[in-house]
Amino acid sequence: MIRQAAVPLLFFSALLASGCAEPKTASGINGVTPVHLPDVRTPVQLDADARQEHRAVMLQHLETVQAIVAALADEDYRLAQGLTETHLGFFMHRHAMARQQPENFPPAYHDLAMAHHEAAEKLADAMPSRDLKQILPEFNKVLKACVACHLEYKLRSS
Repeated sequence: MIRQAAVPLLFFSALLASGCAEPKTASGINGVTPVHLPDVRTPVQLDADARQEHRAVMLQHLETVQAIVAALADEDYRLAQGLTETHLGFFMHRHAMARQQPENFPPAYHDLAMAHHEAAEKLADAMPSRDLKQILPEFNKVLKACVACHLEYKLRSS
């Protein structure tokens, strides 16, 4: 009787184990298969100079985020605050708009940019607390603002 129950149980266990095993894919990285979704972002038409300038600003933002993380890791809150204010806050927005073609950006883009810079200002305000429980939620808001914009817009050459 035990043998008769053991055979289906063994078969079921083998079936269950094979169904739960991670699939191996040749195209994926670390077993993750990339998903290709259509690009539904709104294109922003810029001439070559403005496009290059805008890409430089975006790269500078990314480099600044990395430098802020490094400053926080070193517990250099003053440097993190200065980088945030100077490179991500409203000062940078005014500077970037003076060098680009703001009339070619949709109003909703400006709204997202202003939300990004406002989040950066709040992050800078949290830095003197030296408390990561106050700083990191504000930093997360800055990153969310970055992601929101990049999900909505892409650059196109005129």
